[in-house]
Amino acid sequence: MTLSIVLTSCKKEDKYTYFVGNPTMTVTSDHQSAFFGDSLTFTVDVADHEIALSTVKAQLYYTDDMVSETVIRTKENGQYTGKIYIPFYKDIPDAKATLKFVVQNISKKSLEKEFDIDLSRPDYPYVTLVTADAEYRMDKVARNQYAVTQNFPFSLKGYIKAPKYGANGNELTFGWSNNVIDLGNTNDIPFSNSNSGVYTISFNTLNYEGAPFIIAYAINGTVFNRIDDDHFKAELNFTQGETVTIDGFEDLENWWIDSDFFTKEDNGDIKFNAMSGKYRVTADFANKYFVVEAMNGNNLATLNSDGTGAIWIIGEGIGKPDVSSNQVGWNTDKALCMAPIGNKKYQVTLIGKKTAYTDYLNFKFFHQKGWGGEFGHTSISTSSDIIFIGSGGTSGRDSGNIGLLAGKELEENKVYIITIDLSAGNQNAVLTMTEQ
Repeated sequence: MTLSIVLTSCKKEDKYTYFVGNPTMTVTSDHQSAFFGDSLTFTVDVADHEIALSTVKAQLYYTDDMVSETVIRTKENGQYTGKIYIPFYKDIPDAKATLKFVVQNISKKSLEKEFDIDLSRPDYPYVTLVTADAEYRMDKVARNQYAVTQNFPFSLKGYIKAPKYGANGNELTFGWSNNVIDLGNTNDIPFSNSNSGVYTISFNTLNYEGAPFIIAYAINGTVFNRIDDDHFKAELNFTQGETVTIDGFEDLENWWIDSDFFTKEDNGDIKFNAMSGKYRVTADFANKYFVVEAMNGNNLATLNSDGTGAIWIIGEGIGKPDVSSNQVGWNTDKALCMAPIGNKKYQVTLIGKKTAYTDYLNFKFFHQKGWGGEFGHTSISTSSDIIFIGSGGTSGRDSGNIGLLAGKELEENKVYIITIDLSAGNQNAVLTMTEQ
């Protein structure tokens, strides 16, 4: 028989004692005043001759709220230097704040010292407007108020840069965030005036208010609202055949006018082509054209069961104003709205090598701007000798998708008008394609 003996040893855990020792601290730096936006240097001598130190903290309080803190690990007794940031907040006037220093040892026993500090907003002699092409000095015209007057284009984008101020200051930037000017970014602020020429751009470093923001774009008296730097939208009612007045676009002659919705006459007038109703018009500055979309109340229109409403195009080989740079693809956000022309008919114009590829089409018609209801091959037909409607399988296109017939191509710069007629019902759509 073998006897196994297992020996175990037990060690009694020491009970940790909190709040022992004797931390001491001497603040050797002067902190009587500072400017908002400063990185304030501080120096402290700390010690505890009974137990190891843990941290020293510098904390800034506006009334009872701590707004900034710097923590330094203290491995041993001695002198430590650090910086604490004085936040540059909006709408905070000159005032007193509290600067608190806290030294703590590893038993969590601590010592605190507080100092009143006078905080002031920097009185910059100037700030700078920074654009992609140039920088403009904005001189001080009043306390916290800065301005520059020059010959500017009617739309000028840039951010504001404030220089370092005083011995401890930091360069600050003010940019565009959530449709307001805010501290700490360099996103372009979309300043705009009613026209190009000599005008003043201003900025206030206390309340972050800038000017001008004159929405200079309008259609038939309805102001375009900004979506982002390149897109502005207006929603309004049009009457078929009415003259359309577009204001604020200095280079309007360089914009592409969508013939499905507008006709530009010899005298320069623009007429509305589609049936009367409410539409959303989006000014696309990147592509220099007006996106027109039918609406029903406050929403984009969908196809109704009686054949009224809207038909949308999603897919490849088509795009306005230029398919090579703005193809719709299978991105539903870029779906094209066909122009409703009345009597449950809808129209889109293709221009070879301009708004449609000459050798490749693969798009489909939908009931809404997005996935959902669609025209499959059993609900739409055509007798065109240029395009066909896919039925899946070996047809060369998925059900309902448009393709070019074998051996057929669109001619460069030639105009083709596709019309969908729903007068026989949504399940019996008839597509025609005519050459102009």
